[in-house]
Amino acid sequence: MQVIVIGATGNIGHVVATTLQARGHDVISASRSGYPAVDISDPDSIAAFFEQVGKNADAVVVTAGAVPFKPFTELTRDDYLTALTSKTLSQVDVASQALKYLNDGGSITLTSGVIARAPIATAAAAALANGAIESFVITAAAESPRGIRINAVSPDVLENSPQFHATFAGHRPVSDEEIGRAYTLAVEGVGTGQTITV
Repeated sequence: MQVIVIGATGNIGHVVATTLQARGHDVISASRSGYPAVDISDPDSIAAFFEQVGKNADAVVVTAGAVPFKPFTELTRDDYLTALTSKTLSQVDVASQALKYLNDGGSITLTSGVIARAPIATAAAAALANGAIESFVITAAAESPRGIRINAVSPDVLENSPQFHATFAGHRPVSDEEIGRAYTLAVEGVGTGQTITV
C-alpha cells in the first residue's frame, strides 16, 4: 500500500511513517522543509504536491498543524483564526484535494488531539480546532466517494515530548507504540467517520 504521511518530520509524523514502513507499506514522507515538500496552509501547494506524488496513493495521513496556547482571557479572534486555519482548515484542504487522487477504497487520516475531550489550561483555541476536525470527519466520511474512508486520530500528550508533560498534569503520556497502533488502525482498518483516541 502506498501511504503519504504529511508532517513526517514532527514527533507524531515520524512515528507514523516509521511504523507504517515497518509494516511493509511504501511511505512517502512529506513536510514543508523536506522533499517532497508541501505547505498545507497553502491550497496551491497541496494541489501541486498531489499532482506530483498522489496519483497512485492508497492512504493519506496528516499530522501537521499548530495552534496558539494562551489563557482564555487573552485569546483574540486572530488567535482562534490562526488555530482554525493552521490546524483545521489546512487538514480539511488536504482531505478535500486527496479525494481526487486516492485509489478506490483508500483512506484519509487527520489528527486532532486530547484537548478536544479533556481541558487543560491555555488550550481553548486548540480545543476549538481539534473539536472541529472530529466533527468534520463524521459528516465528510458519510459523503466520501468511491469507498474512501475518513477518520481522525486524537492522541494524548506524547511520551516522547517530556517538555509538555507538566502542562498535561495527570494525563498518561502515550508511547510511540500506542501512536503507531492507532494510525495503523486508521490506515489498515475498515472504520470510517471515527475518532480513534489514544
